Amino acid sequence: MPREAGAGRDFKSQLGSACERVFSAGLLGVLSPLIGGSALAVSLLSRRTPLIAHRRVGWRGETLWMLKLRTMWGGGLSAGGSRRGWVEFIDDTAGPERKQAVDSRVSSRFARFCRRHSIDEIPQLWHVVRGEMSLIGPRPLTAEELRRHYGANAAEVLRHKPGIAGLWQVSGRNQLTYSDRVRLDLEFVRSRSLRMYATILLRTIPEILSGRNTC
Repeated sequence: MPREAGAGRDFKSQLGSACERVFSAGLLGVLSPLIGGSALAVSLLSRRTPLIAHRRVGWRGETLWMLKLRTMWGGGLSAGGSRRGWVEFIDDTAGPERKQAVDSRVSSRFARFCRRHSIDEIPQLWHVVRGEMSLIGPRPLTAEELRRHYGANAAEVLRHKPGIAGLWQVSGRNQLTYSDRVRLDLEFVRSRSLRMYATILLRTIPEILSGRNTC
């Protein structure tokens, strides 16, 4: 690749990342009443930390402690977990094999509502502000998920920032198998473009509002 072309692509990537970070910071501000109210409700219902952080493999293989609003509770501290302030860090290296239609750990109507409409994912905007994630990209996975399901393709996926939303989430979401997810993640990283980015972003909004294809 000519040096000028590579420099131009790097500049566009940096500009796009900067725009995402500014937009996400503004969105966090707008949504702060929703985040704060939801966190308060979770604290009162669960009597535990309102936020959790799962260990995931992030951009270029770096460790990413992915933030989420807590929607599962019961018992004490999670296995392999540690608490720091309002966040419980959970070192879950395997991840779920597949989300179940009915999960007994989600015992609250409010928690089910948050999961159905992806309110629990809103804290991940902070990762976008920090430059660790993108609004659109392959979802962060555990090391075990990458090893078992992505294999030699894992390195190709990890060259791109993980996203809050991705192609597989608007193509069936939790109804998909891991084989489907791998296929769609690879399609995204190999064919990504501004048009694809915008299409996924616009399709994500009605998916969140309707709560389709969630467990």
